[in-house]
Amino acid sequence: MSEAITKQQKRGQPIRNVNITDITMNYRQPPSAIVSILHRISGFGMFLMLPFLLYLLQESLRSEISFAHFAGIVSGLFVKIILLGLSWAYLHHFTAGIRHLFMDNHLALDKDAAQKTARWVLVISLALTVVVGLKLFGVF
Repeated sequence: MSEAITKQQKRGQPIRNVNITDITMNYRQPPSAIVSILHRISGFGMFLMLPFLLYLLQESLRSEISFAHFAGIVSGLFVKIILLGLSWAYLHHFTAGIRHLFMDNHLALDKDAAQKTARWVLVISLALTVVVGLKLFGVF
C-alpha cells in the first residue's frame, strides 16, 4: 500500500479519500446529479411504503365501515405528512422519468440542456407537491 502511495505522490497526484461529509459539505453537486440521486431515493421510498399504500387502498374499498376507518386514519397529521412525502416521491419520480424518456430519445443531452431540464424537474415536482399538500391539508 505504501508503495502505491509513493508512486502516486511521485506522479504529482494527490492522495485523498472522499467520504460522505466531504460530498455533502465541500462539493457542489450539479442539478442533474441531485435529480438522479433524488430519483433513486424516491423510487426506494415508494417501494418501502407500498404495503402501507396497499393497506390504505384495501381499507378504502372493502366496505362503508372500512372506508370510515380509512378516513379516520388519513385525517391524522402524521399520516398526512407521510402521504405528502409519498406524493413528492411519486411526483418527483414521474417528472424525472419523463426527463429520462426525453434523454432516451436523444433530446437535451448536452450539458446546458441537461442542467436546465434537471432544474425544471425540481421546480415542477416541488410545485405539484405544494398543490397536493394544500389540498391534503384542506386549504382548498
